[in-house]
This record gives sequence, C-alpha cells and structure tokens, in this order.
Amino acid sequence: MKVAYFPGCVAKGNCPELYQSTARIAPLIGLELVELKEAPCTGAGVLQSQNPKLADAYNAKTLALAEELGLELMTICSTCIGCLRKSNKKLQEDEAYRAEVNALLKPGGHEYHGKANVTHLLYVLINEVGLDKLRGMVKKPLTGLRVAPFYGCYILRPADIMGLDDPDHPTSLERVVEALGATPVDYHGKTRCCGFPIGLENEPAAFKMAGKHIGEAKDKGADCMVTPCPLCHMNLDLQQPKASKYVNRDLNMPVLHLPQLVGLALGVPPKELGLGKHIVSTHSVLAKVGM
Repeated sequence: MKVAYFPGCVAKGNCPELYQSTARIAPLIGLELVELKEAPCTGAGVLQSQNPKLADAYNAKTLALAEELGLELMTICSTCIGCLRKSNKKLQEDEAYRAEVNALLKPGGHEYHGKANVTHLLYVLINEVGLDKLRGMVKKPLTGLRVAPFYGCYILRPADIMGLDDPDHPTSLERVVEALGATPVDYHGKTRCCGFPIGLENEPAAFKMAGKHIGEAKDKGADCMVTPCPLCHMNLDLQQPKASKYVNRDLNMPVLHLPQLVGLALGVPPKELGLGKHIVSTHSVLAKVGM
C-alpha cells in the first residue's frame, strides 16, 4: 500500500525515534511512504482556536498535496490526524468556505477539491494490513509483555469527526497489542488527556495528569505503555521525571511509540527502532521479550 505520508513536526523533532521506527517497519508491513516534505504544521489545535481559517488553509495544503498524488493521507501523530480530519470535514461539507480557503492556496499553486481521506498508522495496521496478516508477520512474539495502551484525546474525539473507534471504549490499540503476542492492560486513564495541551499554562496540573495515568497503568501490572501520539509520548516519557515528583512516587514506566512495539514483534533490532533514545529506559521491556 502506498500512502501520502505526513509525519508531523514532533516526530522529526523531539521524538525522532518515532520517525525512525516508522521508516524501519514500513517495508516489512508492505507500506510505501511518500513523504509530503512541503506540508506545513497542522497548528496542533492551538492555531485553530486563534485563527481557524489560517489553520484550515495550512491543513488544506497538506490535503491538496495528498489529493494531487491520488493517495490516502497517513500520519503517525494523533494530534495531526485530529486537526487534519477536523479541517477536512469543514472543507468537504462547505463548498463556499473551501473556495475561500483555496483562494489562500492559489498563490502557492495548490487547490483542494475535497477528495482526500486522512488516517493514522494504527488504522492502517488494522484496516489495510489486517490483524491476521500482521499476526503472521510476527517473528518475535511479545509473550508475557503486559502493555497499557494510551490513546490520548485527538485520535478518539470528537467522535463525529474521528469516527474510527469508540471514544469511550476503544479497542484498536488492544487488538494490535494482542496480534503482536502481548497482553493489553485495561485502565481508566487510557482515553484521558495526557496533560500536554496545558503544560505551558499549568505545569502542576499537566504533570499530575501524566503521573496519574502512568501510576494507574503501573498499579494494574503494566510493563510498559504504548501510544500513537508523540505529544502524549513527550508528556509521559520526556516529562516523566517531573511527573513522578508531582504525584510523589517512583514511576519508572517505559513508554513506547506504536511502530516501536510493532518493530520488536517483527524482529527488528532495538537500536534500529530508536529504543535507546527514551528518557525512561526500555531495557526492562527488552529483557522481558528476550532482546
């Protein structure tokens, strides 16, 4: 399957291991990535609240780039898919508004006709690769590894825009985890906000939220967490030392990106997945799966 690939900013900035691991597993699962190197940032929801038309214009350019290639648009960031699908819905349903936004794109030589579809690597694994086929690709079953999925906000809500899973009782990550041979751990915080969006405004609240979710997953017996969102990963892994202080407990919870977990099960060496680049060591995970 060939896709128009939009990695987003964070996967090429603060979480380069996400970009690295996606590139590494893509050919193994039959995925050809055509990266949209001219695509702008989605605005991460912040721009949408300040200047909706500008945010929609940025996203319309990315959608137009995918449309020009005649390919489905795939991202590896939950925040990005949320922003792109929100803009796409507005542009597809309102022809007059799409014309206004296209007027902003015209100087750059682009026009969006409302034909693009936006997905995420998580749903490509389920709907395009297929879980049975993925299960058959596994070379190193993650038997005995207890994985706590962390969905975060944007990949589930609002439901009328996302519509890819049940926002209250999602199963997508769990099904992938099981296909890889691991055991999913259920806990209340898996669909809650990681705290990242309010980090600059209210650091104590942001880190308490992250610490609460990590602590709950740990109390339920998880060996690690997995998330489809690099912004969530930043708050759960990069800021975990601070989160530990705010919840007054030692957390020490490895947090993996989705393609890293997939890569381990497909037998990819940990170094090639960037598993040495995390703040919280992933050594306990590798020891558990014998790598």
